[in-house]
Formats: sequence, structure tokens, C-alpha cells
Amino acid sequence: SPTGDHVLTASADETAILWNASTGEVLQRFTGHSDTLTSAVFSPTGDHVLTTAWDGTAKLWNASSGEVLHTFEGIGRAAVFLPKLWAASSLAV
Repeated sequence: SPTGDHVLTASADETAILWNASTGEVLQRFTGHSDTLTSAVFSPTGDHVLTTAWDGTAKLWNASSGEVLHTFEGIGRAAVFLPKLWAASSLAV
């Protein structure tokens, strides 16, 4: 995470997991893809998570609640946030 307090993992079991970096406690599970995850990244603020999978989708999540905010179809298999574009987008709110 941007603060170093959390670790985010992407897995072949179609989930991403948010961990407490100090204790190893699972804080949130992100489920909803239908194939192996290929990447998972934090937004620049750490409030959101973006995951991609072999199913051809990317999902934007609320990092705290685990709610899917948006599903992007027909995308590549790597996730990246561009801080300047993210700050200017309506999704960053």
C-alpha cells in the first residue's frame, strides 16, 4: 500500500487478498473474477484496488469494503494506476 501498512496479493484461486503487513491478518478478500488473477494494485491513495484476470476483465474495488465499483471488459492482463489521470477522474471520488 502507499503507506506500507498493507500487502495486496493476486492468486490463481480467482481472488485478491488485502493483508495487514505487520500481523499477516487477512483484512479483505476481493472475489468476483471467473479466472486466475494476473495482477492487483493499489490506487495512489490506497482507497481503491484494481485487479485483472485471465477472464479479460479488470475490476475496481473499494479497498475497505471489498465492493466492486466498476468492471472493465476486454482489457489486457496487467493493472496500473497513473496518479495524475486517477486524480482527475470521476472514479477517484
